[in-house]
Amino acid sequence: MRDAVVTPGGDRIRWVELPGQEPARVHVHGLGATSPAYFAQAAAHPLLTGRRSLLVDLLGHGISDRPTDFDYRLESHADALAAALTHAGVTGAELVAHSMGGSVAVVLAARHPRLASRLVLVDANLDPVTPVPGAPGSSGIAALSEADFVAGGWRQIRDLAGPHWWSTMRLAGLEGLHRSAVHLTRGTTPTMRELLLELTVPRTYLYPEADGAPAGAGALAQAGVRVVPVPDCGHNIMLDNPDAFARETAAALSASA
Repeated sequence: MRDAVVTPGGDRIRWVELPGQEPARVHVHGLGATSPAYFAQAAAHPLLTGRRSLLVDLLGHGISDRPTDFDYRLESHADALAAALTHAGVTGAELVAHSMGGSVAVVLAARHPRLASRLVLVDANLDPVTPVPGAPGSSGIAALSEADFVAGGWRQIRDLAGPHWWSTMRLAGLEGLHRSAVHLTRGTTPTMRELLLELTVPRTYLYPEADGAPAGAGALAQAGVRVVPVPDCGHNIMLDNPDAFARETAAALSASA
């Protein structure tokens, strides 16, 4: 395990690092998740081994610190991650990022271009969404006030999330989880989708085949983003179909710009 101070208050991002060749490969988890749990199998897959790999936990999540005075905006997550990668001596990383982590990776690549050489977005959030009471994930969390969520509303989210997701979600700070969800539903200005369209690094978007093509797939492809369906999986593609995930990720990381 490695760590780096990423805020003026001394808060630390932590990650599990696997040795290997440069450029580094950085894995970024989704809301309420943790990268070592979600990406360890992928990082160890025969198609993806041999690269220096950082399985990073964002602030408020997993083994990283959970400051209550951090705003948890996507831009703030991206800047904190950038500080950790800079501390680790990472430049031109291959970013493999799931769900909210994909949103953070897009913002990172836009704000800190020297840190990103390639993006593999795994069913990532690209647009703002409307909070919906009683919905699982970010939409349902954001429908609650922070005060209500911290005071006990998190129990409703726990029951909606189910035991698998809650096993990592329970590691997140309640304030950080709520604020991350709120800012994920609000998105960024320009939106994550607009930022992605303007990036010039090689970009791939993986999505569950059963869900159908994501919104705006044609515009993404026209902008040079490879939009790739993955069979026999849900939102957690790397866990549901690890072999197909490794195959498509390896193809994405070797594809020409």
